[in-house]
Amino acid sequence: MKNNLIRFDWAMKRLLRDKSNYVVLEGFLSTLLGEDLHIVRFLESEANQTEVNDKFNRADMLVEDEQGRLLIIEVQNNHELDYFHRMLYGVSKTISEYINLGDDYDKVKKIYSINIVYFELGQGKDYVYHGKTIFRGLHDPNDVLQLSIRQRERFIGKDAGDIFPEYYVLRVNDFDKIAKTPLDEWIEFLKTGNIDSSATAKGLPEARERLRVDSLSDQDRRAYIHDMEALRYQRSVIKTGWYEGRAEGLKEGRAEGRAEGRAEGRAEGLAEGEAKGRAEAKAESEKEMALRMREMAKKMKEAGMPVETIAHFTQLALEEIEEL
Repeated sequence: MKNNLIRFDWAMKRLLRDKSNYVVLEGFLSTLLGEDLHIVRFLESEANQTEVNDKFNRADMLVEDEQGRLLIIEVQNNHELDYFHRMLYGVSKTISEYINLGDDYDKVKKIYSINIVYFELGQGKDYVYHGKTIFRGLHDPNDVLQLSIRQRERFIGKDAGDIFPEYYVLRVNDFDKIAKTPLDEWIEFLKTGNIDSSATAKGLPEARERLRVDSLSDQDRRAYIHDMEALRYQRSVIKTGWYEGRAEGLKEGRAEGRAEGRAEGRAEGLAEGEAKGRAEAKAESEKEMALRMREMAKKMKEAGMPVETIAHFTQLALEEIEEL
């Protein structure tokens, strides 16, 4: 049975910050980390993106659990080549924000970076990845550096790497299986927006009841529909630009290949003329591509997308986009 449920990233911005809905997010985090987790509070961070015009790209939240650990949860819809770097930056920024000048180093918080991405990030066969720091012996790889007895009494963990940040990457679009585990049930919901009637993973029964579109106020329902339409349009613009750019590149490549083939069979005197012709054709193609990018940027700007996002996908300068 399919449900008319609110997208998880939109719910993160509007609904899941409400204490009465903590149970939904706690269920997701507990299922992912494999332990019971209870949220104490939501925190504000310079890395958080809560502005309305940022809804196209990402939805961040930063929470603290009862053990004092910090968890960054981010949803990213659009492809970003440097996304791994941004994960690293977000963790580093959060660490620096939540330690006061002059504090001892043991005040550094344990941080989990949880990334829900709707694009092909890296290369791999799985759809959920976990990364953490492990200190292995250089001469004996089976020798993992552990905390001392005193360190274990004071800090959480057994191995030295347990103090360091941990990362989770959920490539939800790569999930194409029948949900057999609680985590699979959550991944299926994140991908499709639907919760099967038989799903029992922690937090999903509550999500089924509390994240219904028809339970929203009229104002929130209108905002939700508007945001989803804007997101759909934005994806369409980006996809169209990608296909047009790829087609143009293939066309240009074939033309240059034919020209080079003809040049090999002609006299040396024609080579210079053909090279000039190729240069002119390439310049014309680049000019046409630039016009396409400007037109694409104009549509994206009319849709209300942030200038920085437009610049990322069109490679146009910020000043040039502002002038459109």
